[in-house]
Amino acid sequence: MEPQIADLARTAGSTVVALMATDAWQRARERIVALWRQAQPDRADGIDGELETTHDDLLAARDAEDGSEGEQTQRELSEEWAGRMRRFLAAHPEVVEELRRILDELSPALPGNDQAMNTTIHM
Repeated sequence: MEPQIADLARTAGSTVVALMATDAWQRARERIVALWRQAQPDRADGIDGELETTHDDLLAARDAEDGSEGEQTQRELSEEWAGRMRRFLAAHPEVVEELRRILDELSPALPGNDQAMNTTIHM
């Protein structure tokens, strides 16, 4: 597999999991499920359920007393989703550009990203 696809899958995995703890989570979930529905309609509902399970796992780990457990869980979940994305992209390379667009759309909502606050309008 091309290194660029593997990098995209890693970015997608970490972005999706990071967004699970933000206000943008529902929009991110909907966009990822729609991507799956486009390429693998029979798996879309299952992916939706897996995303919700991951979301619940992440929030439970963050609510635990030990903050490092939440960080470790987030890393592990990001790796799991990177693997799912890598396999998905390998089977459906036609969605690579759409995934890139989705990530570009969602990246301003990532924790610590103040890009949305620094928008310049050119006339």
